Amino acid sequence: MSLAVTRLDLESFDTLPLHTRRCVFWEVDPASTREAEKSIFGDFGSFESEFDKEAWISGVLLEWGTCAQVAIDGQTGKVVGNAFYAPPRRVPRSTLFPTSPVSADAVLLTSIRTEPGFDEAAPILLDSVVTDLVRRGVRAIEAFGLVRTPEEAGPSSEVPTPSAEPEDVAELGALESMTEDMRLWADEAIVEITRVMHDNPQTGLCLQCMIDADFLKDSGFDLIASHPRFPRFRLELDEGLGWKHEVEHALEKLVVMAALDLAGRERTAVPVGRRS
Repeated sequence: MSLAVTRLDLESFDTLPLHTRRCVFWEVDPASTREAEKSIFGDFGSFESEFDKEAWISGVLLEWGTCAQVAIDGQTGKVVGNAFYAPPRRVPRSTLFPTSPVSADAVLLTSIRTEPGFDEAAPILLDSVVTDLVRRGVRAIEAFGLVRTPEEAGPSSEVPTPSAEPEDVAELGALESMTEDMRLWADEAIVEITRVMHDNPQTGLCLQCMIDADFLKDSGFDLIASHPRFPRFRLELDEGLGWKHEVEHALEKLVVMAALDLAGRERTAVPVGRRS
């Protein structure tokens, strides 16, 4: 499966997946909505606005520059993943978490979202974000992680039962390894998580637009503000990182372009007839 990553511009806004085009969970101040009095996050139904999302992207592009990277499937040409980032001052939601505020010298990575079946695009998108920000002289990236409850994590987070067949042991062991950190965090903080969610149910929390805490930990981010539900992470950037990501990104782009060119040649090739 070939993936190409490129920066988002207004001309390609309409190619974004529907949820990405409509969701303004990060971009709109909850206090400005009619449902804000219900909770700190309001009613998520009031945070769906394609017009506001496009206006936000346009404003950030004009004031600050590139604010999103998109992953494109080389086979279909469709956008299958995206990563959004911006200065904290341009992200109203960034001030409302228990672990706020974001450090003044950091850019906030708000979301990395992939379409079903394209999970491998997430680390590639993160690499592209790092490359872009290192080139622009940014010192660090910060992000709010989400420690998901078992209900939010889905069936895959369930602990395997001892009654599994012998041939399933290897697969179950892999599942345990994948979810070990999340389960440990939940076990150690279950009482606190319950209290936090009871005090602030956050009915408008967009699970699709928040980044898993485990993904940030596995990607080299350091925990700088602990919380059982919304820990804040930080990744320091330097020129060395930029060189590494530039080379990797260039190689990936060459491979994708070569694959696309080969596919194009095969489609346009005309059989040559035999001479009589």
